[in-house]
Amino acid sequence: MATSRAGAAIDALLAILKAAPGLSDAAVIDGPTTTNYTQRRRLYIGWSPSAEQAVSIEQDFNAAGARTRNENFAITCYAEVRAGDTDMALRRTAVFETVAEVEDALRATEAAPDAPTLGGVVLWAHLTAGNFTQQQTENGALAGLEFTVSCRARI
Repeated sequence: MATSRAGAAIDALLAILKAAPGLSDAAVIDGPTTTNYTQRRRLYIGWSPSAEQAVSIEQDFNAAGARTRNENFAITCYAEVRAGDTDMALRRTAVFETVAEVEDALRATEAAPDAPTLGGVVLWAHLTAGNFTQQQTENGALAGLEFTVSCRARI
């Protein structure tokens, strides 16, 4: 039995997002990577420039008898859109559209009824928090949205 479902949840989240049609032009990245200025739309799973951890985890016993445990964890994610120009409004709109695609990918549909459970890895997963940043850099406008995918699992 696993001590945590967090690793499996990250793997499942990556697979769901890489297959999401609305993210086909985004680089979906597992953890930190080097900056690639040619890739204008990026989605990091398990990393954010301001986060101290990839996942925060809490566990407690499910019931008396200590046979199962409930696990709550939050996966740090970061969406970034950049361009060589200074049009911040376009970058801002695009980064919020990117995170909206993540939210859509985590909703149950007829085609993906188990998306909210990350394919059965967790009891549920959903977006719960976010922090937006924007800046003009020497490489143009950049908009970033740090967000959290919160999950509950039974181990």
